[in-house]
Amino acid sequence: MTTSPRIFGIAGWKNSGKTGLAVRLVEEFTRRGYHISTIKHAHHDFDIDKVGADSFRHREAGAHEVVIVSGTRYAIMHELRGAPEPSFEDILARIGPCDLVLIEGYKREPVPKIEARRQAANNREPLAPTDPHIRAIAADHPVTDTDLPVFDLDNTQAIADFIAEVTGLPPKT
Repeated sequence: MTTSPRIFGIAGWKNSGKTGLAVRLVEEFTRRGYHISTIKHAHHDFDIDKVGADSFRHREAGAHEVVIVSGTRYAIMHELRGAPEPSFEDILARIGPCDLVLIEGYKREPVPKIEARRQAANNREPLAPTDPHIRAIAADHPVTDTDLPVFDLDNTQAIADFIAEVTGLPPKT
């Protein structure tokens, strides 16, 4: 593991297959022996806490951060309370040591990324023509209007190989 992880993003419109691809890539890289972390950007209000739980009650009472710790995991919830959303760099700085950070969302960040495309997506306007950081496309349909590498959206192994090559991820022995 490294303290300065490699970063690779998965960008695309809603229902383009980003989450499914991210999950399969985490499984694939983990199977290969890497330590993977993920950052998911949500464009809407979200909550990982349940109404009535002790941690929820702490936040409702005004706590700035609530940390929940058990023998199997811990989570830190940070309430912005009107402050601006933290920058991508601020969030990345909070990630512990790992081999690779996969980013889902943050489609405008200047990091190498793959564009996910599905016919069923709400918006099918390509991102690649206007984003020089998109290094490849993963789609569930033929894509011919690009010079970028194109992968089948379900070809997780080939996409993982591509990400390892682009990020310089050293092979595990």
